[in-house]
Amino acid sequence: QVQLVESGGGLVQPGGSLRLSCAASRSIPFNVMGWYRQAPGTQRELVAVITSGGSTNYTDSVKGRFTISGDFAKSLVYLQMNSLKPEDTAVYYCNAVLTLWDNTNNYWGQGTQVTVSS
Repeated sequence: QVQLVESGGGLVQPGGSLRLSCAASRSIPFNVMGWYRQAPGTQRELVAVITSGGSTNYTDSVKGRFTISGDFAKSLVYLQMNSLKPEDTAVYYCNAVLTLWDNTNNYWGQGTQVTVSS
């Protein structure tokens, strides 16, 4: 079984930056990797995704502030978060998708807390 492990979360002041990392326990030829987040009392939402071909997409609230990048050969994905706002506070989850033939497998990390506060 492959495991996804996030790191880089923590406490940061408004306007600050943070870089999240996600590493798979072994190299897997994922098709898509991305980041979700969930704040207390809210549904989990997609933050950013990147495909193995390099295409990216972001939720509107983070466009221009966050940048997703990935090294699919090493099963690694990153999220650079700049100009952080208190509303970015949430648990951030790494996600990866592997599709083979007609079967799709979805993998999740354990989550890392990001708190934006003065």
